[in-house]
Amino acid sequence: MPSAAALPRARDRVVGVDLARMLALLGMFAAHLVPASPDGETVEPLFQVVAGRSSALFAVLAGVGIALVTRDASTDPRTARARLAVRAGVIAVLGLVLGSFDSGVAVILTCYGVLFLCALPVLTWRASSLAVLAAGWALVSPVVSLLLRREIVAPPKIVPNLLSLAEPGTLVTELLLTGYYPVLTWATYLFAGMAVGRLDLRRRLVGPGLVVVGALLALLALVVSNLVTSSASVRAVLLQHPRRPVDGWDELVVQMQSGFFGIHPTGTAWWLGVWAPHSGSVVDLVHTTGTALLVLGLALWLVGSTPSVPWRVIAGAGSMTLTLYSTHVLVLATALGVHGTMPFVIHSLFALVVGAMFAAVPVKGPLEQLVSYATRLVPAVGSARTRR
Repeated sequence: MPSAAALPRARDRVVGVDLARMLALLGMFAAHLVPASPDGETVEPLFQVVAGRSSALFAVLAGVGIALVTRDASTDPRTARARLAVRAGVIAVLGLVLGSFDSGVAVILTCYGVLFLCALPVLTWRASSLAVLAAGWALVSPVVSLLLRREIVAPPKIVPNLLSLAEPGTLVTELLLTGYYPVLTWATYLFAGMAVGRLDLRRRLVGPGLVVVGALLALLALVVSNLVTSSASVRAVLLQHPRRPVDGWDELVVQMQSGFFGIHPTGTAWWLGVWAPHSGSVVDLVHTTGTALLVLGLALWLVGSTPSVPWRVIAGAGSMTLTLYSTHVLVLATALGVHGTMPFVIHSLFALVVGAMFAAVPVKGPLEQLVSYATRLVPAVGSARTRR
């Protein structure tokens, strides 16, 4: 979850980013609460829309937030890095705490904490350098992941929690390579978001530009995937190496639409060219980065085109996603944690109402205040340096 505390003061907020973050939050709620395939034969349309895309949007927005909070040229890079490291630690620990509850959610926060650390070496890079890095990472990291995972015995899937600290080797392997949100491949989203965050997001053409670029990336990825899976010989190979045993191609399609759990099978490299949510393939990374840019661009465009609409209040949930996401996870860990379309509506309405109330005051969410307080404990040092 990108922490809203990672953004500038309220009057400086890019409200379009909050709107995109709010949509990502609701998408995560849907992915957690709406059954993927109730009959085992078809996948719910809403789940197909949000699966893999909403969490990728969160990760891209995390990168945007990091770029926004470090764009002040008067802040020494050493101070910015120290504060980001503190923020990463707080969010990672919060993720371990939430992961200790039996919520049924693959809590993403610990992964986010580690991702924030990945931003430290490139914190002063320009948009163009970060964009090149993101593109290269999307193409190379899935291949590296495939080769590495072929050489190890993957540990059982876990949601990182406080007890995981007793097995640091397993925890590190899960976080970096084999988990629900492996940092090795997910760094793509962070770098892409940082590249976007280095732009002037209030410029009129940035929103439409992101829409065009995002749509092209998303479409290109789907075209490649369709070309790959249209081959009968490739289908035959994929059927030999599914995530779990299947009886035929139609069943494998349902399996792919339902999503994988962070990684694709290692039996064949053809999986690198297949679109499936949370598969970590090249096509998955390119497609979901594209949809994230598309949604963010639409949000920026909409907010910029309708200045009379009180978007800051409407998108208030997007300014306190850390608090609302954590509340959502804790509720699912209680007897109230039922699944279905109606619970999704209830969780969403609660988030929208609470977010609007906090934004109307305005005041940060409790966990956003905690992160902000922790980062302010780091004193400013030195003088500003030139960005690469």
